[in-house]
Amino acid sequence: MIITCLDLEGVLVPEIWIAFADAVGIPELRRTTRDEPDYDKLMKYRIEILKKNNLGLKEIQSTIEKIDPLPGAKEFLDELRECCQTIIISDTFSQFAAPLMKKLGQPTIFCNTLEVAENGEITGYKMRCEKSKLTTVKALQSIGFDTIASGDSFNDLGMIQASKAGFLFRSTPQIIKDYPQYPAFTEYSELLAAIKKYL
Repeated sequence: MIITCLDLEGVLVPEIWIAFADAVGIPELRRTTRDEPDYDKLMKYRIEILKKNNLGLKEIQSTIEKIDPLPGAKEFLDELRECCQTIIISDTFSQFAAPLMKKLGQPTIFCNTLEVAENGEITGYKMRCEKSKLTTVKALQSIGFDTIASGDSFNDLGMIQASKAGFLFRSTPQIIKDYPQYPAFTEYSELLAAIKKYL
């Protein structure tokens, strides 16, 4: 049995931190896992900027409420879920993901959790497990599943490399250049057709 594992941000929905950076006018918050491979370093950087600007979970959630899935994403996901089990594996947080999952038809998502003080200040974060995307794919394989994986960023490469088939989707020119062995797509129809070849 095959399970398709998809990244969330940049693949199905816009990048949350970029949307928030634009909403509050802080360009430094536009930095994502496409720019910084070290997730811990990236999150500490973000939390420091939020603290400096007195911004917390409420402000970010207010931006997320206005974010819609990327055009065609829900239809792609609906069609994919009709032909195979699908899990979204994301380094986002449960406090961010909930309204987006609603708009995507409540697919299964594995993600992380923010540590939030009573006043709404984001004080830290808790990863679901170390190297969460790769670890999850390996765990699925250990219980008898084959995996297909697709994502756009550095933190997706582990699950892509470990899977039976892996695809880049709307990735950066640099990642596409550095990993030519993985087909790179920009349209959902192309990605869906590529996945279906392995089902």
